[in-house]
Amino acid sequence: MTVVALLSTAPVREGSMADEVAKAVEALEEFDVAYETNPMGTVIEAGSAGELFAAAQAAHEAVDGDRVSTFLKIDDKRTSEESAAEKVEAVEEHLGREPSGGRD
Repeated sequence: MTVVALLSTAPVREGSMADEVAKAVEALEEFDVAYETNPMGTVIEAGSAGELFAAAQAAHEAVDGDRVSTFLKIDDKRTSEESAAEKVEAVEEHLGREPSGGRD
C-alpha cells in the first residue's frame, strides 16, 4: 500500500518561518518515507498510514513555538500501489506536457 499526503506545519508567528519548517522537514528523515518539499508544504509517501502519521507527528513536534499549526491531507488509495510520481505522470499524459505554468 502507498499512502500519499500533503503536510504543512509551521509556528503561528510573524516573519519568516523557514527555520522552523526546516526542523519539521528534517524530522522526516527518521522515518521510512519519501518526501518532496514545495512552497505550500511537503508531499510525503509512506508504506502505511501508521508510518505516515508517525512521521507527521514528529514533524509537528519538531517545530518550536507557543502555537503550531499543522495541516495533513491524506490520499489512502487502498486498491492500488500508485505513487505520487505516477499520479503526476497521469496528469502529464492528459495535458501532453508537464503541469507547470512556466513561472520563474
